[in-house]
Amino acid sequence: MRTVDGFSALGIPAPPAQFPLPFPEGRLPRLRPRGHVEARAAILNIVQARVFDMPEELAMRWLLDAHVLDHLAPDEWGFIACGRGDRARYADQLESLYTVSWLLGLVDHLDPGVPCSEELPELLPDLRRPESFGAWRDRQLTPTRDPGVVAEMLDFYYCLDWVCDQARRSGQPMPRGVDDNLVWHRRWALEWALVLDGERPVHWDEVRL
Repeated sequence: MRTVDGFSALGIPAPPAQFPLPFPEGRLPRLRPRGHVEARAAILNIVQARVFDMPEELAMRWLLDAHVLDHLAPDEWGFIACGRGDRARYADQLESLYTVSWLLGLVDHLDPGVPCSEELPELLPDLRRPESFGAWRDRQLTPTRDPGVVAEMLDFYYCLDWVCDQARRSGQPMPRGVDDNLVWHRRWALEWALVLDGERPVHWDEVRL
């Protein structure tokens, strides 16, 4: 119902009545532990810093001191430590970082018509000082989002991504005011964040959209 209301606000027809949920009906997923979400925010923050030419040795030293290397995906390691990969691809993950920040309660909305806030760097570890991972966690004590709220947001972006995909396939323009790249990267973070009981949480690079 919230997805239909959100589509109405955007002036987009609701998805088909039998459109599947992103998770089995009647089984609300749980949110990953806050420590894992914080680690993901820290890694994506370093990725963005490397996009803007933070020296690789400083980036790797920060991650080592933060004890989050176990959360790194192999391709992230290659980009952060060696500069391997398409820089533009990692720059686009800013919207994933924004979504993870929303999960942590650091930003107050995920409006698909509004891109990542320019104030986001102030809410994340200050790599210029540099601020440690622990100091940042102590500075940001906002409550994590309720899993039900996250599940509703995932359903909204899941359906919105389908609308964007249908537009691409048919050669039609995207819905007015909607950036399909923003939608895709926000959905990525939301898909990663939620886990069904009894299932193994997937790694960041294992999310299938």
